Amino acid sequence: MKILGKVALWILAALAGLVCLVFVWAFLSYPAEYVMRAIRWRDSDVYDYQKFPERQIDASPSPFRFEEEQAEAKVRTVFEKNPAIHDLDVLLEKNKTQAFIVIRNDTILYEGYFNGASRDTIVTSFSVAKSFASALIGTAIADGFIKSVRDPITDYIPELNERDPAFANITIRDLLRMSSGIKYRENSFINGDDTKTYYYPDLRHIAINETTVIDPPGSYFLYNNFHPLLLGVILERATGMPVAAYLQIKIWQPIGMEFDGSWSLDSETTGFEKMESGINGRALDFAKFGRLYLNNGNWDGTQVVPADWVAESTRPDVSLDSGDYYPDEGIFADYGGYYGYMWWGMRREESNYDFIAMGNHGQFIYVSPQKNLIIVRNGESWGKFDGSLGWLDMFYQFARSME
Repeated sequence: MKILGKVALWILAALAGLVCLVFVWAFLSYPAEYVMRAIRWRDSDVYDYQKFPERQIDASPSPFRFEEEQAEAKVRTVFEKNPAIHDLDVLLEKNKTQAFIVIRNDTILYEGYFNGASRDTIVTSFSVAKSFASALIGTAIADGFIKSVRDPITDYIPELNERDPAFANITIRDLLRMSSGIKYRENSFINGDDTKTYYYPDLRHIAINETTVIDPPGSYFLYNNFHPLLLGVILERATGMPVAAYLQIKIWQPIGMEFDGSWSLDSETTGFEKMESGINGRALDFAKFGRLYLNNGNWDGTQVVPADWVAESTRPDVSLDSGDYYPDEGIFADYGGYYGYMWWGMRREESNYDFIAMGNHGQFIYVSPQKNLIIVRNGESWGKFDGSLGWLDMFYQFARSME
């Protein structure tokens, strides 16, 4: 027993030494602020907007308000046709939902808040922010700040070409479609790209200096958080203003956002928007972004985002060989799933499709043009669905059942 005890102590000492070495390596390899964020904050959560600095996005002086109809019982009945849903409200509550809104024909049919949230609770977007970034690229092209979606990214970030001429083959379109050929390692350890693109205090720096081209652009889809960071650099250089300021001028205020929003920043020092995840607002205002895209970028007679940009962003690309381009998993293996310009899509009958802005922990703006329908769900976690497909199937079946 004494020998076993000594062996156990030796193992514990060795593990402690290894942990110390890892910490020393981390602090020698990366900025201390980054290491401390990764260690202290660990996995992301929906309250991270309270941890990062932010740039405010002012509400519209003329807020838009949806009509309201007492139709919650009808909505529950349609959802509960799905055998997996016995009680809609119970399902939403138990699965860590904060806000759940169903809008059809510009009318709120169901609006529920759970787990201590209310109409004015701040919710965060996570990767829903990517769909906003895509919209801003479209408006920047319409404004003449960016010439074309086919422009090489090195036209706006020449430092990349100086580092590796292969970057000149990558277009803005390749970034939007997640098909740049830039290396990306999806792991949450401190040297993983998921952690770097979320917690690094100088996101411009890593996007410009720590990216590597490993394959020809357009060859395959790979979800990659370096892409929105590079788009953010392009936007601020092309427009000459912070991305959040451009969002406020071009979209947030023109579509009548009722509440102030914010865009989380990587740090006070660099002041760069967390392009991969950081827009914070209220669920009802996120629904207005869905309405904008449902109406082909038009807001009550004003073309806020070009209609052809909305179409190109949200429809499937029939020229692709999906079997070679997409992985055979997740949304791509079901529902004829696809990815446009930072919008996810699900095919329906004939040429119809639904499209979705989607973020980690179950943030959704789901749009079904055929049914003139918007569903917004914000939550603290995915809940029992443990990923997007359970929620997406729930929305997809609901839209199909709506008459």
